[in-house]
Amino acid sequence: MILQSIRFNAIVLAIFALITAIILASTDSLTRDKIAESERQAAQRKLLEIIPIERHDNDLLMDVQPIPQRFWAKLGLKKGGDIHIARRDGMPVAAIIPAITPDGYSGNIAMIIGINFDDTIAGVRVTEHRETPGLGDKVDLKKSDWILDFNGKSLVNPEASAWDVKKNGGAYDQFTGATITPRAVINQIAVTLEYFSQDRERLLNQAKENLDTTRESSNE
Repeated sequence: MILQSIRFNAIVLAIFALITAIILASTDSLTRDKIAESERQAAQRKLLEIIPIERHDNDLLMDVQPIPQRFWAKLGLKKGGDIHIARRDGMPVAAIIPAITPDGYSGNIAMIIGINFDDTIAGVRVTEHRETPGLGDKVDLKKSDWILDFNGKSLVNPEASAWDVKKNGGAYDQFTGATITPRAVINQIAVTLEYFSQDRERLLNQAKENLDTTRESSNE
């Protein structure tokens, strides 16, 4: 009788453990999917701030090109990254490039820089920083619209010598009590424009090749 009772309890516990494991596995799977989808939507929103939906008709998250290793240092990237290509009717209209400047007052400032294929800036957003609240954090659009001043600018507008804060004879405002942070961002944006001018043709050709490959696959 005791042996039967032990066996019964063991079976009940085993069944309970199995059911619990299934529930936990299902919950974990659902949670992971929700987190992944939430992260995807957040990333997409950042890209759409720079290249709004009316300017393109492709999936910005999926249409990417890896950054050649020779350009990693120029863009401040230690592990590389992907460039998101915006297209309209299949043709590339802009690229969104990740970049990091290590020269912020409190360390690295990460950003994404949208550059049109006519070499003008589509938009810039700071995605991560540790700058001082009320001072250097004005590079963040949530704190200030300073970052919008780069829209439409290029390496020739303003000229190279003007890619600095006004305090140093440049074209861009500094922040009251904070010059290091805006200078770091300005410099990295200019460097990223230089990178784009050097890699523009490769990006354009690769984007066209990818389009041709996609069309060929759809016709098979």
